[in-house]
Formats: sequence, structure tokens, C-alpha cells
Amino acid sequence: MDTETKKGFTVLELIVCIIFVGIFVVLFFYQKMNADAMGRDEMRKTALNAMFYSLEEGYYEKNGGYPEKISNAEVLPWMDPNLFTDPYGTPLWDDGSNYSYEGKNCEDGKCKSYELRSTMEREEDFKKTSRN
Repeated sequence: MDTETKKGFTVLELIVCIIFVGIFVVLFFYQKMNADAMGRDEMRKTALNAMFYSLEEGYYEKNGGYPEKISNAEVLPWMDPNLFTDPYGTPLWDDGSNYSYEGKNCEDGKCKSYELRSTMEREEDFKKTSRN
């Protein structure tokens, strides 16, 4: 009688293991990409909220109106200048930014209202409009 037994995995067992590992790797990276996008969306909301409060409680209080456009960080000195830059490194005043500012009902460089907007990755566009 042959009492010798073979040790190791069969080809079928290895293929099944590779398939399971592959599925887990794909799911991991999908979840990571989703979590990263949600994190960038939260950064966008934080930045727009900071701009909103700076416009309402800083700029409007000081100037009695809103700016026609935000051309640099000096327009809202009360705000952290880093928040003007979207998660991809493009500032609000440059083309291609996820952020946009539109002054409305403007006369002589002073506007009566505005709309801030950000393009989001995982949800609808986020927007804030002036209180007045």
C-alpha cells in the first residue's frame, strides 16, 4: 500500500483563490475611490460655506453690497486663502475651477446678490445664494 500523500494546492483551488482576491481588490479600490470623491465633495462644501460667511458677515457689512467678481483672495481677506482653491488646485477665479461666483444685479462694481456654486462628484451641484 502506498502511504505517500501529495501536498499542495490543485490548479482549480489556486484559480478560485485568485478570483476571490481579485474581487476583493476591485471592491477595495472602488470603495476607496468613492470615499476619496466624497471627501473632495466635503472640502468643496466647506470652502463654499467659508466664502458665503465671508461675503455675508465681512464683505457685505463693510461695503453694503457684494463684489461683482472675486478676482483674488484679497477680495475676502477674512477667509483662509487656501479655501479659494478647489481640490484639484484651481483657484475660484481661474477657468476650469470647480467653484464659481456670479454677482447679480450689479451696478458700479457693487452687486445686490450673488450665487456661489461648486460642481460635485457624488451628488448634485452645491450652491449658496446671498441672504439679501
